[in-house]
Amino acid sequence: MSFESFDLHPKIGDEINRLGYTAPTPIQAQAIPLLLDGRDLIGLAPTGTGKTAAFVLPILNRLAKVSSPGLRALIIVPTRELAEQVHDVVRELGAGLRVRSTVVYGGVNFERQVRDLRRGATLVVACPGRLLDHVRQRTIDLSRVETLVLDEADRMFDMGFLPDIRAIVRAVPKDRQTVLLSATMPDDIRALAHDILSSPETIQVAPLAPVESVSQSLYPMVSEKKTPLLLHLLKDIPREESVLIFTRTKHRAKRLDATLREAGFRATSLQGNLSQSRRKSAMEGFRSGSYQIMVATDIASRGLDVSQIFHVFNYDMPDTVDAYTHRIGRTGRASRTGASYTFVTHEDVAEVRATERVLKKPIPRQYLDGFNEPRDGAPFEASAGGGGQRPAGRGRNFRGRRNNFRGRQRSGSVN
Repeated sequence: MSFESFDLHPKIGDEINRLGYTAPTPIQAQAIPLLLDGRDLIGLAPTGTGKTAAFVLPILNRLAKVSSPGLRALIIVPTRELAEQVHDVVRELGAGLRVRSTVVYGGVNFERQVRDLRRGATLVVACPGRLLDHVRQRTIDLSRVETLVLDEADRMFDMGFLPDIRAIVRAVPKDRQTVLLSATMPDDIRALAHDILSSPETIQVAPLAPVESVSQSLYPMVSEKKTPLLLHLLKDIPREESVLIFTRTKHRAKRLDATLREAGFRATSLQGNLSQSRRKSAMEGFRSGSYQIMVATDIASRGLDVSQIFHVFNYDMPDTVDAYTHRIGRTGRASRTGASYTFVTHEDVAEVRATERVLKKPIPRQYLDGFNEPRDGAPFEASAGGGGQRPAGRGRNFRGRRNNFRGRQRSGSVN
């Protein structure tokens, strides 16, 4: 299948060709025909499957083929970073069209957003809280919205946005097309979908697909060894290969960022204490390669869309299996391979066991002399079902895996 089979507006097709994309991803192949036909849709897909283009292309096609005044398409996302990234996709794919679009989120000047909206935005990408501020102050008119997209609905629920989402739904016309995208489908999101969608089609793209292209390693240790081992492993990673490191708290992310920079690495951090301008600068620097390493918390990194992250480190073991899958899925995306490294202490035994039950296999254990000794991981060996490996030097465990990253090429898909 090719994008030509969708019979999109010629100018959209020109942009797809200019960007070098030829084959739609599985979610694009399933979702685009349904959305072009005007159907409501529930899409269950993880990050990195091309879901943004799956809903942006039909929206742009509709806006291009039928001219009508007012705000006609509204895309709701959980974070400012994701809002910017979705808007970037809109601008890239719609570069040849006369479609006015803008982003709306908190932490930036409200009046500047009002001016942008008054210029006549046809498409808006927004975070729930700031959008409702505009609704209440009557600086945005949702009465002509034809398509409503709720992207990463499960994450918006986790962040407490469900009441805001329901308020936004009440403000848009009942006669509309609605798209709900989520990596998981908890009961609250299922109830929301039942309330706001009309006879929706449901499509699902392998929730654990990113894991299959990612090599996984578990490093049992005592907490004091985490930073020395991280520095040791990072020294073996080529400086042109990007690295994403997850921590549990924003304070730890900030401290670890400072430690890495003191050690000579090109590092930055993404955490809740940063101003919007500094967050944007960190994102752009990491995406462009000015920074090799980004240290982030789960909430701050939601929506981080960098297509060529080679290595993901879990400096702290995540609290849930979904979070683990989401984190390591930041690498190994769009037919590429990647590597993940998870540091665990005795306090993480329950999380490790739960994760391995879902994966249905043990995560291989790795030991490096002087950094994480076998005795540090005894409880993990008992739960691994044979997943442990004998102690080894850094060359066999790390460099051998690193050699798998040579010769990667850009995938012919839209992310």
